[in-house]
Formats: sequence, structure tokens, C-alpha cells
Amino acid sequence: MNKHGEFVISFDFELYWGVRDKRALEDYKENLIGVNDAIPQMLELFKKYEIHATWGVVGFIFYNDINQLKLKLVSKKPEYTNSKLSPYKYIDGINSMDENERKMHFALPLIKLIASTENQEIATHTFSHYYCMEEGQGNEDFKEDLQMAISVATNYNIDLRSIIFPRNQCKNEYLNMCRKAGILAYRGNFKKWPYIITTENSKSNLQRALRLVDTYINIFGHKCFNIEEVKVSVPYNIKSSRFLRPYNKKLSPLEFLRLERIKGDMRYSAKNRLIYHLWCHPHNLGKNLIENLTFLEKILKYYSKLNKKYNYKSKNMKDITQELDNIKNQQ
Repeated sequence: MNKHGEFVISFDFELYWGVRDKRALEDYKENLIGVNDAIPQMLELFKKYEIHATWGVVGFIFYNDINQLKLKLVSKKPEYTNSKLSPYKYIDGINSMDENERKMHFALPLIKLIASTENQEIATHTFSHYYCMEEGQGNEDFKEDLQMAISVATNYNIDLRSIIFPRNQCKNEYLNMCRKAGILAYRGNFKKWPYIITTENSKSNLQRALRLVDTYINIFGHKCFNIEEVKVSVPYNIKSSRFLRPYNKKLSPLEFLRLERIKGDMRYSAKNRLIYHLWCHPHNLGKNLIENLTFLEKILKYYSKLNKKYNYKSKNMKDITQELDNIKNQQ
């Protein structure tokens, strides 16, 4: 079907709503503030190398401050058994934020910048960073969350066509709701241990350790896939291939291995006309910004080389959806 390999990049843009522990906020402070520098520079790199990317944005961060957000909260809230997962309990305890706190929670200017940049897709990361597989939530909760995510994006003339589920957790009934709401693509996961998606409580240290090793050494394959696999059902499952881990000073002697691992995946994808889907969080790059952006540019330079040699194409999730829709219309 496709005559070339495809390189997909996606981001989970959530700021603090994905890590709602007080200590985590302090630990992530530099990352979250750094997003304000990271994203404009990332967009400049994407323009330079003609990169198409998908940005899954949490609905909460479309607002300007906590008081504006409080006026727009859903009535049907998920009651997670693990209460630490709920942003609503966190919001109840906040009456005001200083400028730095506001920047760690809200990002409307950055969303507008992304939306105005060529080849960038705004997708949804749900309204409240919603966890679809955790105990204590249900169909009606998700339905209202999805409706609110679509509504807030529509206010800024953003037509959502893709969803990135927090922690890649999803259910078939939720996918059906997405399809009915006009969401035509999602980022799924490979069903290969240790990459099988589980609830937060069921994650094992062995899974985490093996994923880390696989970042540097090829022990679980390239995880590229054919577009024929994607067209099976709607919403289209544009699976994640690899998480772009941020720079870690303790592991810096292994940086060349981390880069070669990703380049090997990309080369395999290009040669075999497969899709390769790289993803991360913008706040992952907000700390150690120089090192992270230098690493990112090395990836993009290699993409440019593969583009010239193998006609390797940069696509976002919406691009692939349109490609599949066009093929169906021609049949």
C-alpha cells in the first residue's frame, strides 16, 4: 500500500496534570518550566527538517489559570480507587497560583504556537489526563471527559482527529466512543511483554528494567509495523514503537548506544517500508535542554538522510488517517 517507510513523532503534552504528587511537582519543576523554552525550539527544528508531529494535549492546559478551569470541570468525575490519580481532588485544594505555578499547569500560548506551525497536529490527551484502565472509573465518566476535550479544542478552531491515551491505557468500548465522536486514530501499544499496558499498580520492576535495557540494546526487536495492520479497524491503531527517553547524566556514557538504537529502528523502518512511531513528553526535554535538543536534532538529521536515500516520509497521526481514508475512497 505505502511505497515508503513512515516516521511518526507524537508527544504527550500534559504538564503537571500527569504527575499530581506534591513531591513530584518539586522534582519536575525544572522540567515543567523548561517546556516554555523547549517547545519553541523543538518547533524550529521541526520546520528546519520538515517534520510532521502529533501533540496530544490535555484539555486542562487550554485554560489560563486555575479559576477559569474550575468553571469548566465536568459533572461526572472518575472516582479512581487510587485517589492520587484524580486531578479533581488536587484542584479542590488550590485557590490561587503564582506565575511559576501557572506555567507548570497551563499552556495556552504554547498550544496556539503549535497549532499555527506547519505540519503540526493537535490531538487530545483527554480532558483531565484520564486513566482508562484504572479501577473506579467507567463509561459515562470517559464519555463526558471526551466531550469536554473536544469542546475546549473547538473553542480554538481545533478539529480533533487523534487521541493519545494517558499511559496508553484504552478499552474497546472507549475506542467506540472515540469513533462516534469523530476521533479516527489513537496511539496503541505492541502486545509484547514488557510493553503490554497495565494499570499503575500492576507494573513490575522487571518490566521497567527490561524497557530500560531495550533502550540501549536490541532485545525486543525494532517494533516497526506495516500500514496494513493499521487499516484493520477505526479508530486506526498507530502503535508506539519507542519512548524517547531524556538525557540522564548518570547514563551519559551510553548516549551513543541510545542514539544507535533509535537510528537502527529508523533504518529498518525505511528499508522495509514500515511505520516507526517515536514518542515522549515535552517536559522530558525541558531539563538538560541543550543535551536533549542536540540528541533530537541528531535523530532528525538521520531522518533527513533516510528521506533522501529511501524516500522515508515524516507523517503525523492525522496524515496517516487521511492516507488510509483516501485509499478506501479509491477502492
